[in-house]
Amino acid sequence: MDTVDEYIEVGERLLGYARAHHALLLDEITPELAEAFINAPGRDRRGVIIETPADNTQRQRRSGVISLFSQARMLGLTRAAPLVDSRPIPRSPRRPSAELRPEEIAQLRFHSERGMPATRNASLLALLLAGLSSAEVGAASTADLDLTAASVSTRGATRTVARRCGLDGWAVHVLSLRAAYLERKGSGPHRLVANAGSAPSVVQSSVGAGFSEIARRSGLSTMARKVEPRDVTRYVARRILNETGQLSEVARRLGLSSLDVAAELADLKWNTPPRGDAA
Repeated sequence: MDTVDEYIEVGERLLGYARAHHALLLDEITPELAEAFINAPGRDRRGVIIETPADNTQRQRRSGVISLFSQARMLGLTRAAPLVDSRPIPRSPRRPSAELRPEEIAQLRFHSERGMPATRNASLLALLLAGLSSAEVGAASTADLDLTAASVSTRGATRTVARRCGLDGWAVHVLSLRAAYLERKGSGPHRLVANAGSAPSVVQSSVGAGFSEIARRSGLSTMARKVEPRDVTRYVARRILNETGQLSEVARRLGLSSLDVAAELADLKWNTPPRGDAA
């Protein structure tokens, strides 16, 4: 659903860009105009102009334009395909995932505390370490916390199910400070790390940006090593597996319906015998 919303937004922006260049019909959007739109300057989340959009932004725009014209042709609104001969935007080699160690988690915790409870980063990290996904972290509110029971509830997300996740002592501490700070600003419930009313894709992107800030400040995320929220989830999965020895427990605590996904996150070799091999 997030992809659909993103493509709709790209399509709306393309049509606005085309009108600004006196192209009022889909048939008037030339390959040159479509390419200019893909490479056009944009703004970051703070409203600062970015003269050269990132490769990911360009790829998203290109995919959105292709999808728009594909649907328009199916509906008989146009025969144009302005990007049919355009070359795909190359992807940079993906940096390997980081296998975080306990001492590195301690570094992340330390650097996330800067400015708390007015800043969100400590709460963001606490929720990730509790086993919430990025989407769930962005949706979490003060109403989901049960600090007396050291737990947080989540309604799940696209790939996870609703569940209750335990909080360690550090998480209870930083989340209690954050909740009290937000309650002083007015009656709740309040989102713990994201703005209420933002689109899910914006919320998830905001969580990623917040975590990236923590990883950079801690010195763990560098040009040679990228540290992402998913690396924290992998750390949590490995810890649960080491503590319980049960892959099913990894899946349950992370809200996963697939043991294969749980095994991949926990770095467990999970081999299912091919059909017909059973004795």
